[in-house]
Amino acid sequence: MPIKRTDNTQRLLLLGVALIGLGLAGCNNEQPAARQQPQAQVSVVVLHPQSVAVTAELPGRVSASLIAEVRPQVGGIIKSRVFREGSEVKAGELLYEIEPATYQAAFDSAVAVQQKAEAAAVNARLRADRYIELLQRNAASQQDTDDAKATLAQAVADVAAAKASVETARINLDFTKVTAPIGGRVDRSTLTAGALVTANQAAALTTIRQLEPINVDVVQSSINLLNFRQAVAEGRLKLVGNNVAVRLKLDTGLEYKLPGRIEFADTSIDVTTGTFGVRAEFPNPDRLLLPGMFVRAVIEEGIAQNSFLLPQRAVSRNPKGEATAKFVDSDGKVEERVFVTERNIGNNWLVNQDVKNGDRIIVEGGQLVRPGQTVTATEVTIDEATGEIRPVNRQASLGPSPGAALTVKN
Repeated sequence: MPIKRTDNTQRLLLLGVALIGLGLAGCNNEQPAARQQPQAQVSVVVLHPQSVAVTAELPGRVSASLIAEVRPQVGGIIKSRVFREGSEVKAGELLYEIEPATYQAAFDSAVAVQQKAEAAAVNARLRADRYIELLQRNAASQQDTDDAKATLAQAVADVAAAKASVETARINLDFTKVTAPIGGRVDRSTLTAGALVTANQAAALTTIRQLEPINVDVVQSSINLLNFRQAVAEGRLKLVGNNVAVRLKLDTGLEYKLPGRIEFADTSIDVTTGTFGVRAEFPNPDRLLLPGMFVRAVIEEGIAQNSFLLPQRAVSRNPKGEATAKFVDSDGKVEERVFVTERNIGNNWLVNQDVKNGDRIIVEGGQLVRPGQTVTATEVTIDEATGEIRPVNRQASLGPSPGAALTVKN
């Protein structure tokens, strides 16, 4: 016989079912909460557009601005060496003396021949004048007059030849005093007093190098030249002026204190290496730079305006070789971007597209997070000299405001 349920009994049953359902729902909600993990911590650098000084650091070699190899113009025995090896000499300063006795005698003989020729020329002129006067009075023949004129012309020519001989003898006598053709630092002497030398011999007596100013020869690739000109044409680079400044880095790691300037660039490309030469000139008052030294020349090419500097430690390469980096968006989620790097500036990559003002790039902890993951970001700065990461002190000055111009040198 069916049992009749009262309204109160039905209400109790419905209430029990509802409580059981709420209990099950509560269990289901508590289970994911127990599995939830804390958000990952990452360090980010906030990017702002800057005006970046684009430089090219190239290997170079120091060379003297002028070089002169000193050789004797006449032969003989070296009488003395006057200069001090390794010292500074001036143009025209005496370096060597060659025994001048034979050249002095040749000069004296040439002077005597000139005097004899001049005397003969005076006699020939008087004789020609007399014959011309006699011819006018019909007291001399035309033939005798013509012979007298010819004798005079020959005597004048003898005088000219004698003068040339005297000048040659004087030059040879002067060449016995070997002087410096240029000013500069003189090398060691290859010969000593008493050595026999010959005119225009192959071996130089010594070499003089002008060290003030001094040259630095560097090489640049043709690809970099084309990229630079394209960037200027597209407005991505702004030239700093006609006189391009150059700085030097020495082997010790120190920077040479005096700047130089570009003198010229080759007008052709080396077909073997695909490079062209560039010569810079530097003041060298202390003679710190010496020919043959290897240096690094930092050439200021231009200014890249509205560009971004991305820390190299934050950039990686995907399997395609493309540059990628992870950013934190406004919602605190990780996103990965692919972009094109222009060149490296110090410890950063220069980028002028695919990045906007205020972007937060992950510089620490990026290997432990994945795109789409929510993270907790801490703003930091990177010391350009040491690469040390430092937290941003909000109570101190935050540096340039977004979009402020900043010049970064390599």
